[in-house]
Amino acid sequence: MEERLQKVLAQAGVASRREAEKYITAGRVKVNGRVVKELGTKVDDRAFIQVDGRPIRRERKVYLLFYKPRGVVTTMKDPEGRRTVADYVRDVPERIFPVGRLDYNTEGLLLLTNDGELAQAMTHPSHEVNKTYEVTVPGIVPEEKLDMLRMGVKLEDGMTAPATVNLMQYDHDKNLTHFQVVIHEGRNRQVRRMCDYIGFPVRYLKRVKMGPLTLQGVGRGRCRDLSDGEVASLKKACGLHA
Repeated sequence: MEERLQKVLAQAGVASRREAEKYITAGRVKVNGRVVKELGTKVDDRAFIQVDGRPIRRERKVYLLFYKPRGVVTTMKDPEGRRTVADYVRDVPERIFPVGRLDYNTEGLLLLTNDGELAQAMTHPSHEVNKTYEVTVPGIVPEEKLDMLRMGVKLEDGMTAPATVNLMQYDHDKNLTHFQVVIHEGRNRQVRRMCDYIGFPVRYLKRVKMGPLTLQGVGRGRCRDLSDGEVASLKKACGLHA
């Protein structure tokens, strides 16, 4: 994927993006041996870039869609010795990290990357993208209880934004209710706390979609690289531009 030259220089720690623009217009930057002065210039991961004759150090941007299993901690290191997401990506040389969290007993879609700008945009309150969860709770949940989630409920850290809730199935034989919840906030254990509020604690929780990304074709405990198109769509959903 191509990105603007000044953005690449800033990500490499050469200077702030504004200062990098001054370097470019001053003729201090070369791309593949050629001086570049145009601020709109875009470069890909293979471009050889020099500033004042010295090559910059570039780290390949990594975007992995990971299907986190239950019983895995959403961190790269755990002092208690529990299994972490790092155990599944040991063959990735870049220093990647999870974007947001899924709690220990929740499974599903998790994004791993080394793109700090994207991670910050995705977790910022003003840019939170939609996240879709499949929920199973014991008991038959009446529609008026689901309507409470649709309108927003008052948790200890304030009212939740209205959620989209779709009833999937009443399993009368097993006395279970299956439904889907779509939220755009990123509070800690939010879906579980919302269900606690209406009196139906979660038995099973799985995140199946985040923005334009889905788990389709990815097995539990597996990951895959995002395509350039998926990265572009994700950035667009966060209000970012390459």
